[in-house]
Amino acid sequence: MRSRVLFPFALFVTLVVTPLAAQGPLGGQTAADRHKSGHSKLGEAFDEGPRERPTKIDGIGRTSFPITTSKPEVQEWFDQGHTLLHSFWFFEAERSFRWAVKLDPDAPMPYWGLARTASGDRARAFLREASSRKARGTPRERDYIEAWEVQYEDRGENGTARKDFHRALERLILKYPDDVEAKALYAYEAMAENRVGTELLIRQVLSVDPNHPGAHHYRIHNWDDQDGAQALASCKQYGTLVPGIGHALHMPGHIYAGLGMYHEAAISLDSATRAEIGYMSRRMVFPYNTWNYAHNRNYLSYVQEQLGLPSEAIRGARELLAVPLDPKLNDATRFSPHWQGVAALTRALIKFERWDDILAPGSIPWGTSLRDRLGRGYAEALAKIEKKDPAADIAVASFSDLKKDIEKPENSSYKLQFEVQLLELQGTYALENGDAIKGLMLLTEAAPKELALRAEYDDPPFFPTLMYSKLGYAYLSQNSPKLAADAFERALETVRNDPFALAGLARARQALGDTKAATEALGRALYVWSDAEPGLRWLDEARSTGLRATAVDVSPGPQRNYRAMGLDKFGPAIWQPFAAPALDARNSTGARVTLDGLKGRNVILVFYLGTGCAHCVSQIKELSERSDKWKGLEADVLAVSADSVAANAASQGALSVQLLADDQFRNARLFKSYDDFEEMPIHSTVLIDKTGRVHWARHGGGPFTDYDFLASQLERMNALAAKASPAPRSSAPPR
Repeated sequence: MRSRVLFPFALFVTLVVTPLAAQGPLGGQTAADRHKSGHSKLGEAFDEGPRERPTKIDGIGRTSFPITTSKPEVQEWFDQGHTLLHSFWFFEAERSFRWAVKLDPDAPMPYWGLARTASGDRARAFLREASSRKARGTPRERDYIEAWEVQYEDRGENGTARKDFHRALERLILKYPDDVEAKALYAYEAMAENRVGTELLIRQVLSVDPNHPGAHHYRIHNWDDQDGAQALASCKQYGTLVPGIGHALHMPGHIYAGLGMYHEAAISLDSATRAEIGYMSRRMVFPYNTWNYAHNRNYLSYVQEQLGLPSEAIRGARELLAVPLDPKLNDATRFSPHWQGVAALTRALIKFERWDDILAPGSIPWGTSLRDRLGRGYAEALAKIEKKDPAADIAVASFSDLKKDIEKPENSSYKLQFEVQLLELQGTYALENGDAIKGLMLLTEAAPKELALRAEYDDPPFFPTLMYSKLGYAYLSQNSPKLAADAFERALETVRNDPFALAGLARARQALGDTKAATEALGRALYVWSDAEPGLRWLDEARSTGLRATAVDVSPGPQRNYRAMGLDKFGPAIWQPFAAPALDARNSTGARVTLDGLKGRNVILVFYLGTGCAHCVSQIKELSERSDKWKGLEADVLAVSADSVAANAASQGALSVQLLADDQFRNARLFKSYDDFEEMPIHSTVLIDKTGRVHWARHGGGPFTDYDFLASQLERMNALAAKASPAPRSSAPPR
């Protein structure tokens, strides 16, 4: 337990009313004392990342990387971290390596492991620690550390660090030809760059260890393109070997989706979603802390669209939008969970022609960035065209006016997207208004551009329209089945087994009198849509031609049926805020305070370091000053520290914040506000709703002071609660 000085209330007031800047950095603390205010004594690199001890994790596969250590247990934690890295579970790998550092701070390789979990300055800081200890390791260990030193050497703007790093890895392989880990790590670095060479290296690893998780993982990445069939064997084996890691379950979905094996893709991606939700619930982390979750959920929505399950795809997109926001990790930036939710929702609503939903106020939470203005302008203009809204021409013109923003150098990355969107809008508008020649010309111009856009980012596609398929349907509407068939075939070259294109191809081939080809195309569509929701017009229109077909799968491997699979063993299907741990502390009068006693009220729960921490004192004062704001949001503020009941009684005074005593750090540990590695409390701010569920939290080396964000999230929590609550029954008698 840290030593504490009990401050009288008078000194508490002096601290909180003294401007923080006047107190000096960290309230007058020296760098050596920073850890006393929640900062790591090991340096800034350790202020981020996990702060709790690891647990043994099942279902991650097995690898072995012998290291020099004075404690046998360290080898176990190092191997767990190293194995987790082979499946890109960086956060949990860092936790394992940190525990190894705690147990044997002189061992060099756990720091090398930490360097591989991070990037940039944090990675360099960890690697410096490994380098300073490398003389304690074996020659092999020194060679590994020195290879990574090459990677992070400063080579200037025209540096060759990556090339030199690859050469260093090559030297490792040549020096230690029986070292499968050297080969596996090189395969990771070289995957997709030299596909055949990487594949041959992976085969060498698997010939020694057929169950090596990294080798199977890197093979999948290596062939994650049109040649994905090369990785089918590893897709089947990887998820079986590593069922406990979401990314391991997820990656085969890339290959399956690219090959048009949408049932297998959905099984893979749904399993991954559930595994990650289960993990988040167990470890009390949020979707924005789990890098793979949002990408995976977005990808699952795409595959569900392909399977003709719009309700499930839309529900999944809205789940991403319900994920708690965070000013750092889940704002409206490009790859945040929020953005992926917007992208998935927009894609599904357009693909399934839910025009009223697109135009409904608040249906899609658009922001004000250029990316959002492009998305909103495009979606709403398309909806108005399809609904024959008299203002459709104005909507198209307004979208066209965004060109002036696109032409700015800083926005050049949106140029191709804008061109495709504008061509589609103009072509669709022309067709709807009877100008078939112009419309077809514009869509014909858009189609190859959309393929180029898809080639830039197809992981999953964010653009909702496969333009060659749309062009095919446009040709069908103009009684040009030969041109329609050509367009659909072109679409299917890019998106294999695309059911929308297959349904159109069936119509085109039937119109051309090729009943055999038409029946085959319809049979393929029926297989993809074997469990589709009723009312898909594309399928109904194909059937209306009189075609009858039996579902047939044309894929490079066998598939299971998605809807027939029981996936509950992987975890729950829907993410929800998790139940808060059982807070049990004493207030400044000695009365017991629990969350159960606050049901029906929101709670801002703050863990601080007591009155000896100037930053903490300032935070408590500022929270207290906003008491009217919190009251209006139906929220109470609880501030927990290791200060005693007596010390809190002396400090409570007129503060509206309840000061709670946690002298054994029991509550701090429950709420992830204690650093197990350095055995000290850290700062935390936690938002708990009226039913006792945690909606958001931030832990780290400093207090969280974005009070406007806290207020906005309390408003969001109240809105969610109101939406979830049943409407009150009317007491008026029936008429």
